[in-house]
Amino acid sequence: MSYTGDVVQGGPADVRELDGLTIAKIEVGGFGNNAYLLRCKETGDGLLIDAAAEPDRILDLIGKMPISSIVTTHQHQDHWQALAAVAEATGATPIAHPLDAPALPVRSREVEHGDRIALGVLSLEVVHLRGHTPGSIAIYYPGHIFTGDSLFPGGVGNTQKDPQRFDQLYTDVVERIFDRFPDETWVYPGHGKDTTLGAERPALPEWRARGW
Repeated sequence: MSYTGDVVQGGPADVRELDGLTIAKIEVGGFGNNAYLLRCKETGDGLLIDAAAEPDRILDLIGKMPISSIVTTHQHQDHWQALAAVAEATGATPIAHPLDAPALPVRSREVEHGDRIALGVLSLEVVHLRGHTPGSIAIYYPGHIFTGDSLFPGGVGNTQKDPQRFDQLYTDVVERIFDRFPDETWVYPGHGKDTTLGAERPALPEWRARGW
């Protein structure tokens, strides 16, 4: 079956097979959070994006193969409730942006905009997206971007009706994602369904005009 990104609470992972990378997505917790497991096919090394909740389910997804890193996309508690337990069980290094890292329950390796994260023989790019939180980050692999709560189908993340925060997030999303990456780039958000940049690009002027 082909990957759709449509997952449900308590349901099975949806798995996408790329040439060098496997992506598995599950929904965990009471807020519809997505957790993503990425694995390098050549080495078997894994990386988890957002240990949001339900550590036992996340550890079942990880299985017996190692993971080297756990990326937390931002400081909101619904995205890291399982972080301490999963980090302890796997020995993986937590990773976060320095502006959000102090709010997390474990010490994290701090990464900045443009830094690279190794995943086996692969390399992932950190994209800092300011506005939803000061230290929100996305993770980019060619053709694929994991956006946390900064970009969803239908708009950017919640900025609590703060016009300055909205302007910052909208600008970062446009300049650091839409202006750089092609329409076929697949977007994996922190909650809910996936999308593509091409599906969302026509609505950018509408998002700017409405202010959220």
